[in-house]
Amino acid sequence: MKHRSSRFSQPPKRFISQRLLRIVLVAGFIGIAAFGCNSNTAETPEPASQSPRGSFAANNPADCLPAIDLVDQHGAKVSLAALKGKPVLIDFIYASCATACPLMTSRFVQIAGNLGGDLGTKVTMVSITIDPEHDHPAQLLDYARTHNADRKGWLMLTGTPADIETVMRIYRLNREREPDGSIAHVTTSFLVGADGRQIRMYDTMEVSPDTVVGDLERAFPRAAEKLTVVPAFASNRAANSAGNRDDPDGAGAPFPSQLIPDAS
Repeated sequence: MKHRSSRFSQPPKRFISQRLLRIVLVAGFIGIAAFGCNSNTAETPEPASQSPRGSFAANNPADCLPAIDLVDQHGAKVSLAALKGKPVLIDFIYASCATACPLMTSRFVQIAGNLGGDLGTKVTMVSITIDPEHDHPAQLLDYARTHNADRKGWLMLTGTPADIETVMRIYRLNREREPDGSIAHVTTSFLVGADGRQIRMYDTMEVSPDTVVGDLERAFPRAAEKLTVVPAFASNRAANSAGNRDDPDGAGAPFPSQLIPDAS
């Protein structure tokens, strides 16, 4: 049309290629959203913040250990808020799952084995069901025993559907079903600091157990410092500070989880 500027009448080849590239990228993202099998997995930050493989910087400033009462595999009431004071490693599973959940639990079993005596004393592991209508304490205990996860310091939690959905929303998750009616898996797990704030998020199917254990160990001093139950950390950090001005928190400095802004 003659009234349009001549610079739009014959777009340069570079302009066309860039526009086509954008179209291809958008189409690719739409395809992933439509056909991805892990539609219930929490959104992760840009890949630049991923280090190493399967590990992501936390992007959720919410209190992830609220005063919500759930029930463990032995029928005991557990307040999530009562878990504060130690780092907590959390995932979401369901007992009747025969595919992704056992694989994720096996990864957690490896992490638990690497933690040794620190599990329960310095770290709590939590698996929350996303099928509370069917997963009662007996079902979760059977699942834990079947998959070698019945360990001190590892809680399998259920609750009312409303409470489970409330907890999942805090983690930016929803209970969803696949087109065939099966429950959509959650393959993201979360490292929560002693103050209830997220430190890291993981693609449980990809992350190395050693990576998670290293993150947990770096979170130990922050939890101990907060509770003043392991005074040796203070002297160790002071000694490290004196010897290494570039790393005042000592080698492998703990995560500053208390510095994450409060969204409330």
